[in-house]
This record gives sequence, structure tokens and C-alpha cells, in this order.
Amino acid sequence: MSQVFPTRLSAILTEIEQLHPHGNLQLNDSIVNSIYNSAESIAQQVVNQNEQPRTDWDKRIDDILTSRVFGFPSMLLLLGMIFWMTVAGANVPSAMLADTLFWGQDRLTELCNVLHAPAWFHGLFIEGVYSTLAWVISVMLPPMAIFFPCFTLLEDLGYLPRVAFNLDRLFKKAGAHGKQSLTMSMGFGCNAAGVIACRIIESPRERMIAMLTNVFVPCNGRFPTLIALSGILVFGMGGTLGATAIVVGIVLLGITVTLAVSWSLSKTLLRGIPSSFTLELPPYRKPQIGNIIVRSIFDRTLFVLKRAIIVAAPAGVIIWLMANIYVGEISILAYCANWLNPFAQLMGLDGFILMAFILGLPANEIVLPILIMSYLAVGSMTELESIRDLYNLFVVQHGWTWLTAVSMMLFTLLHYPCGTTLLTIQKESGSIKWTILAALIPLAIGCAVCILVAQTARIMGWV
Repeated sequence: MSQVFPTRLSAILTEIEQLHPHGNLQLNDSIVNSIYNSAESIAQQVVNQNEQPRTDWDKRIDDILTSRVFGFPSMLLLLGMIFWMTVAGANVPSAMLADTLFWGQDRLTELCNVLHAPAWFHGLFIEGVYSTLAWVISVMLPPMAIFFPCFTLLEDLGYLPRVAFNLDRLFKKAGAHGKQSLTMSMGFGCNAAGVIACRIIESPRERMIAMLTNVFVPCNGRFPTLIALSGILVFGMGGTLGATAIVVGIVLLGITVTLAVSWSLSKTLLRGIPSSFTLELPPYRKPQIGNIIVRSIFDRTLFVLKRAIIVAAPAGVIIWLMANIYVGEISILAYCANWLNPFAQLMGLDGFILMAFILGLPANEIVLPILIMSYLAVGSMTELESIRDLYNLFVVQHGWTWLTAVSMMLFTLLHYPCGTTLLTIQKESGSIKWTILAALIPLAIGCAVCILVAQTARIMGWV
């Protein structure tokens, strides 16, 4: 053994000297390759195995899930299955939860009447705070209760490292770190959780790129809006499968934007050479059901829900005040929407939609209910029972076209992070400057993309 190591070391150093002129990325890969090849050669010389296993199932599965031909299609298939289960499975429990919570609102209203509570007290705390929290909980909890266990199951099986393996090459070309694919995957559940997951990236530069771009994958708070809008687009045609296909397309667009913005940041504000990322694929494991339940429900679902509730409660107060304080004949909410309307029309939206996004900064879940409340000109958030009701309100009564729905979906995907995520970025980065940039970069991209799509559609005569 004493003679093996100097020989291997000499071979490694010779290969490094030959490849050094080709750049640091190839140098890093060559070092890791040489180390693993040498380790495998040494192991073959000193390890004896009496009986070879008949079938190496891990290798056979990896030949499919990590291959250049089937790797990405298998990822899309799994992603589509999870989204389909989330879309199809969340509707009934979400409706039941909403019915229960809004039944509670009716009982609280009766209690206020019995106690002769002032109208402002009932409006502010019941129609404002309670109604907002009821919307957030009923919209967020069922999809998270489906998505997070599915995501945790893939993690427990050992599939997520394969996702990182498949995406590593793309992130490296974008000047980012391969581990960013894992933090991006966490962002599907919650962008704030994705930002916290960026701690696994050792390089401060690459960690910052991951934090700034995590917003471009739709979080659980934006999925209900995307699902509802996709349902309006395929109303009467595609049903659940059509809506799922649109949502998967939006997700792919988000991943593309993540890579493009990561590349731009690595060439401008955060210049540097991608650090080496060595990923050793673990064996597939039998999932531990108890562990999945604890991590998905308690560590993720309830943790994210609690933070959303803390941020959404003050938003309920502001929304109610703006909808119920009038300047002349119109409310402050309508006045602000009218002022924003010219710029919103340029983006393919209207003033009420843009106002809903502004007021929805604390939590993405309340954007759609704010818009419904604004359109119906009522003083509190209102629930509509089905996609048909949304279609009638948006398309029939307020003249939406396919461009309005598409523009709102694009802005939902690309606009600034929610308040919880921004607070998390500030805490993780320790910088107000990067927190402000984390809001301005996606806002600028979202506005630019919507303007480009809207103006192109109008010039081409598609609307």
C-alpha cells in the first residue's frame, strides 16, 4: 500500500498540470475525477467480494433517472404527478375548511350583534383580520398538506440528490452552484424555506445568487392563484389535466428565468467562478413514514402557515380600512386602482389587479381574494364557490381576455417575494441592500415580461 499512494499522487499531479491551462472548472472536475478513480482502483486491489449481487437496482434506476435521455422527462413526469395530486386533491378539503372557517365568522358576527359591539370593531377584526386569516388558512393548508409530504417522500427516498445531479450542469453553466437546484426545489413549498436552505451553499457569492433567484419558482402561496387562473384559461375545455399542464409550463418558465437571472448576476453584480460541487449519490432508501409525517406537517407545513398568519393579520386591517374609507364617492382602494390603471393596462392587467398585488405583499395567498373583493365592491373579502363563478366575475363582468389571465399568471410567477421571504432574506444576508434588490430585481423582470407579452399580442392583433 505504501507504494500505491505516491504512484497515484504523481499521476494526479501530472493530469492537473496538463489540464490547468483549460480553466479552473475543468481543473476542479479533474481533481475530483482523479481522486475517485484512484480510490476505486485501490479498492479493487484490496477488497475481495466472494459473491456479486445478481442485480444492482440502484444502478439500474439511476441509469434511467440520471441519464441524458430520460433524466429530465422523468423529472417532469414526477413533477406533473405531484402537481396533479395537489391540484385535484386540494379542492375538496380547501372548500370544506373554508366553509368551516367562514361558518365561524358568521357565529362571531352573531356574537358581536349580541354584545352590541361597534360596527368598526366588527369590520376591523371580523371582516378584516379574521376573514383574511380564514382565506390564508383555507387556501394554503390543503395544498401544503399534499405537496409537502410528496416532496418529503422524494427526499426520503433519495431522489432529490438525483435532481441536483441532473440540474448541476445547467447551474454550473449559469455561473451558480449545483446545490442551488436543491434550494430551488425547497422554494416550491415556500420561498422563505428555500432561502433558509441556501445555508447549504458554502460560497457567499453563490449563496446570494440562490437567495436572490429563489423567488422565481412558484411557492405554495402562489399556486392557488396560478391554479385558479389556469382553470379560467381552460374553462369548459381542459379540466384538471389542462390546468395541470399550464401550471407545469409556468414552473418550467420559472426554472428558465432562475437560470437566466443566475447567469446575469454571476456576470455583473456577483462575478466569480463557480465553486466545485462534488455530489455522491446516496443509495435509495425505504421511506420512513413517521419521519415524513413529522417533517412535512410539523417542520414545514405548520411552520410556514404560522409565519404566513403572522404577516397576513396586519394586512387584513389595511385592506379593510382601504375598502371602507371613502374619498368622495369612491373608496381609497378604488381610487388607488384608478390611479394605477394606465400602467397596469400597459402590462395587460388593470388597476385593481395591480393593487391586489401591492396589498398582497405580506402574503401571496391573499392576492386573489383582494381582487375578488375589489371587483365586487364590498368591504370584506368574499369567497366564490367555483371556477365558474370566477369565470363569470372576471371574464363576463369585467371583460378579461386570455391576455389578462396570462399576464396575471406571469406577474404572479415573476413579481417580488412576499413579506415573509423578504424578512428571511434580510435575516440570512444581514443586508438591507440585498433585501431591496431581492424585491426590485423580480419586480423589474415581471413588469418587463408582462409589457413585452401584452404589447406583442396587441401588435400582432391576437387580442
